[in-house]
Amino acid sequence: MIYYINIGSNLGDRYLNIGKAVEAIERRFGRLVISNMVESEPWGFDSTNLFVNVGIAFEAKEDPEDVLRMLQAIEREISPASHRNPDGSYADRIIDIDIMEAEGVEMHTPILELPHPRLAERPFFLEPLLELKEKLKSEAEVTE
Repeated sequence: MIYYINIGSNLGDRYLNIGKAVEAIERRFGRLVISNMVESEPWGFDSTNLFVNVGIAFEAKEDPEDVLRMLQAIEREISPASHRNPDGSYADRIIDIDIMEAEGVEMHTPILELPHPRLAERPFFLEPLLELKEKLKSEAEVTE
């Protein structure tokens, strides 16, 4: 199954944080297809920090719930602080990993529900995902 994920960072050295996450995911799942990094405005909470986001696609044989747990473990390793403030609002993050889509899997199941359903509508989430799909499509055409 192919997974499309988004990695975002708006705290510390954002590009380095994303690089660490990409390396950890590649070590765990193997070959990745990676979009360009996109910088975007702060959103959703009282942050003044710009986000950097990247999209990644990879293939995994594990069940979606297991993939989610593995990604969450990578996220906690790089960014041990909670992504929520004590009042429940969203906090700045060293790294934030979201499964955006899993080929053949309904993403509204409870364990795979996106934390912010409208994020996929935002350009800094959608553009990397569309770029990944185009790259994968091009690769498939070359191998045929």
